[in-house]
Amino acid sequence: MPTIRVLQVEDNQRDAERVLAELDGDGIAYEARRVDDEMRFVGALREFDPHIVLSDLSMPGFSGRQALDLLRQQDEDLPFIFVSSTLGEEAAIDALRNGATDYILKENPARLASAVRRALAEAEARKARRRAETELVRVQRFESLAMLAGGLSHDLRNLLQPLLLAGDSLQDYQDDPRLVRLGALVRDCGKRGLDMVHSMLSFARGARRAEQVRLGVLFNALDLLMRGSVPHAVSMELAIDDPQLSFEGNHTELQQCLLNLCLNAIQAMPDGGRLRIETAQTRLGTDFFLSREDPREGLYLRISVIDTGKGMAPEVLERMFEPFFTTKADGTGLGLLSCQRIVDNHDGLMRVDSAPGRGTRFDLYIPLEQQDAAKPEHPEHLEGAAERVLVVVEEAAQLSLLANMLDAYGYQAYACQSGTAALQWIEACGLPELVVLDADMNLLTGVRTLAALVEQGYNGAVILLAHPDAPPDLQGLPLLEHLFVIDKPVTTRMLLRTLRKALGA
Repeated sequence: MPTIRVLQVEDNQRDAERVLAELDGDGIAYEARRVDDEMRFVGALREFDPHIVLSDLSMPGFSGRQALDLLRQQDEDLPFIFVSSTLGEEAAIDALRNGATDYILKENPARLASAVRRALAEAEARKARRRAETELVRVQRFESLAMLAGGLSHDLRNLLQPLLLAGDSLQDYQDDPRLVRLGALVRDCGKRGLDMVHSMLSFARGARRAEQVRLGVLFNALDLLMRGSVPHAVSMELAIDDPQLSFEGNHTELQQCLLNLCLNAIQAMPDGGRLRIETAQTRLGTDFFLSREDPREGLYLRISVIDTGKGMAPEVLERMFEPFFTTKADGTGLGLLSCQRIVDNHDGLMRVDSAPGRGTRFDLYIPLEQQDAAKPEHPEHLEGAAERVLVVVEEAAQLSLLANMLDAYGYQAYACQSGTAALQWIEACGLPELVVLDADMNLLTGVRTLAALVEQGYNGAVILLAHPDAPPDLQGLPLLEHLFVIDKPVTTRMLLRTLRKALGA
């Protein structure tokens, strides 16, 4: 057991020494302070910050019951043990009902040490249970957020789809610079909105897949998430050396780690300050690594979160990664531990530099694989050759944009706003060479429409536009040799590439 702070409420010095002798005899290490009036008792609770209170029942001008009432107004868990010679059975029961942890008679102090040990253990167990309950509420809140984000993402993707298609279509008018600029603006707004949807959804659901993380996309998402959290008194600066840099990692986990560090930095600057997030590529040699670390020299991405806050004392730095250790009244003590786990999952390193009054700097080092020299890209052939394409989409604006875009690229596009209309078109006009089909239609779903098309004799290529979080259930459908499923919202280039691939197949 580490050294404990014992606050004694006792007016008799000799009795106080006899109580401490019991702790000495049991090998309990302690630091003690004795008080015998209300003012010094309240002051000691604040300044001495005891682990346990041992109190006599009655003293001139101040009583143990008063001390207990004052303590319970501030702290529900701190152990409080009566050590008295005047405590009868009824008084003892009444004391326990009012919040005392235990009572010991001065005439029989033999079980005092064991009572102190048990009281401290029970108090720690209560705190741990309360932390666990708080964390459970936090998890349940995130689960609710994930459900809400999932529902909203469907509608937001549908709203963003016209922006992506219209922006690409406007950029095709190369002879009118104003339309080209307008197209770029519309498309970029759509992509920025889509990045926001993806970031919020993946963060809420905690996706953990490995992927190619692009630095610019990661920090755009962080900027969007932080905008509502940075107070006016704090200036935030992002300095990204190479936004196009990509590396293998987990976008969601890195986003969570950076968000946690940034929020901690803001809380460390209650009176304002500067928050800077910067990146750089650096080469680490074996001399950089600590003895407990695997010395993997090579090229690393350094991500730094720097604040001008109050900084951390050496004793806090030593314990900052301990589970449940926190210096915040409402903290869980799991945030920095989670950050360290995320960096470890990326085979990375974490460094901290902080001192009181000097602010704090966190450096995350993520290993980078050597990137092969970029191969020259050949121009893509995306134009059609008057192939007949049947487009079946329920939402009118998306249907019009898709059909117009396909017409502009040399396809014969035929628009139908429902599965029933598509079947009627086939009866009247024959089978198309390719079908573009929305999976999320209401009256006749995309899968049911597809099954009906197959019954009508269609065996060509099909591009199914599907919500990424609700993939279509294709069980029961006849085997389709050339079925391509792409996520909504779809971009012009993605759709045209898939069209060429489907028709080529």
